Amino acid sequence: MHLPLLADMLTLLIFSVVIVLALQKLKLPSILGFLITGIIIGPYGFSVVNAVDEVEVIAEIGVILLLFVIGMELSIKQLASIKKTVFVGGFLQVGITAGVAGLCYFFLGNDWNAAVFVGFLFSLSSTAIVLKLLQERNEIGTPHGRNALGILIFQDIIVVPMMLVTPILAGQTENIGYSVFMLVVKSLIVVAITIVSARYLVPRLMHVIAKTRSKELFLLTTITLCFAVAFITSEAGLSLALGAFLAGLIISESEYSHQATSIILPFRELFTSFFFISVGMLMDVNFFLSNTLVIMGIVVLVFIIKGLIAAFAVALLKYPPRTVILTGLALFQVGEFAFILSKVGIENNLLSPEMNQYFLSVSIVSMLITPFIMMGSTRITEALLRTCLVKMLSGRTAASYNPANEIKDEILENHLIIIGYGINGSNLAKAARYSSIPYVVIELNAKTVHTERQKNIPIVFGDAAQEHMLSSVNLAKARAVVIAISDPQATKSIISNIRSLSQSIYLVVRTRYVKEISELIALGADEVIPEEFETSVEIFSRVMHNFLIPTDDISRFVEKVRSDNYELFQTNKKLPKTMQHHQIPDFKMTCVRVNKDSGSLIGKSIRDSDVRTRYGVNIVAIGRNENMILHVSPEEKILQNDQVYVNGPSEAIEDFLKAVN
Repeated sequence: MHLPLLADMLTLLIFSVVIVLALQKLKLPSILGFLITGIIIGPYGFSVVNAVDEVEVIAEIGVILLLFVIGMELSIKQLASIKKTVFVGGFLQVGITAGVAGLCYFFLGNDWNAAVFVGFLFSLSSTAIVLKLLQERNEIGTPHGRNALGILIFQDIIVVPMMLVTPILAGQTENIGYSVFMLVVKSLIVVAITIVSARYLVPRLMHVIAKTRSKELFLLTTITLCFAVAFITSEAGLSLALGAFLAGLIISESEYSHQATSIILPFRELFTSFFFISVGMLMDVNFFLSNTLVIMGIVVLVFIIKGLIAAFAVALLKYPPRTVILTGLALFQVGEFAFILSKVGIENNLLSPEMNQYFLSVSIVSMLITPFIMMGSTRITEALLRTCLVKMLSGRTAASYNPANEIKDEILENHLIIIGYGINGSNLAKAARYSSIPYVVIELNAKTVHTERQKNIPIVFGDAAQEHMLSSVNLAKARAVVIAISDPQATKSIISNIRSLSQSIYLVVRTRYVKEISELIALGADEVIPEEFETSVEIFSRVMHNFLIPTDDISRFVEKVRSDNYELFQTNKKLPKTMQHHQIPDFKMTCVRVNKDSGSLIGKSIRDSDVRTRYGVNIVAIGRNENMILHVSPEEKILQNDQVYVNGPSEAIEDFLKAVN
């Protein structure tokens, strides 16, 4: 049986692989490769692919999944943390850009409703390209990265109302007031259903599904929720895009959002690649070549005007000039949601075929040059900062600039990630809490997650074998990861994923058997702790410390045991003597906390107390109010709640302990 679509899909994928691979060599985003692929193989290029309509249907699925994932990644709490940038900065950028672009189009002799719609199109930037580039450059956490993120979030949200308003702009209804009223009513009903579902229905459903531990059922349920809500909103006269976004937002409020995002991401990446390829297919190469000067002129105007407006929006939030310029350079392009919106405009006769080709050409060119602009953004910014105008403005901005206005990065940094919350994982979490070490736990048992979250344990539901789960707990900025699960195959997958995200993070793996050590270290583990023999090593090393065996001798012994994969503990042969044991004096060092508030030692200097003569101990250091006094002078006083580090014979230390307690 011959399937024409299958042949076209194969051709499309082969071209994509070759072009994206070439761009990866140049360190350029994959999205540019998909756009170029569409231009080359589309009906206006070499017409290699004929099933354009079928590709567009697949692309629509990509749009639904794209908005679904955006909804899942947008938490109401996260929006609240950067609400000023999202709602004030985003509103200013979108509103001013739409107004300026709309006025320009109106003064060219077009209708007001078409002008408003064109303003909508040019106000949107590329979330996919900008965030991808910021992530690759490690700039998401910078002030300009956070500003760009906040404004892009607003754009992603506002595109849905734009889609809903477009038919009204086109005059598709005789009674505009009634249409607006019904739109508001429908929206309020949908919002109410969203809130109820997010708080009560979906979390319980997902909990029941997660308890089965069936990945297939979890995936099926997630996809069903996405398409079900999208279908319902579409039937209600709203849009598939709105439904997909709301479905994601519903799941985002549950504790299963990270896992849901992890399993959807591969599908989203595949289908959104078809979306960008389909966009490239729409571009008429002959039209572009015939109108190159006009198109490039518009691109330059868009770059200058839109970049300035984005910079102006950030400047009003009282950020310094450097942040203002970098944000403007990141948001000048026209983005992927404008393509989705343009289709709605064409359906409602708000966009002529000729204007659509101008729009597509300008958008695609602006997206193609974005990586090059952002790669040179630092040099461009430094050059602009040296100009007289920016110097004058920077003086005013610096006067009003307050570091408190910077968006605080609440994401965990320098933290511990614990994978698995069994006996080892829970004990490690307790130790981390006791030591004030920031940590987060990834656990696949839904019941455990639900129970521990009630106790305010920082635990998330998900499979650490999914890269997105590791990214969601900010693995790139973590200090250490401990894998404390008992599934050998899952452990290997997790190690591989961790090393694909970070080569430098300290990785400790727990395993049952010594025979697994070599393979786990080869995969990238820094330390592998086998339950069989590690307890013996720990016990014996502590005993050797107590017998005052030199620390480096103990370290060499432990290192030899571990490097030989615990062979020393598995053999019956007589072991060679590697350490000399001498007669151990009754002498040790310890820390004594001062509990008394008065007495012969409290509040007096060490010289006056004559500690060494009276008790036979030496005071080495004093810990006080989270500070450590390492150089203890004779004039230093001993105060209540001090932690006094002393050395001397055991009996003398006992006498000193009684004196201060």
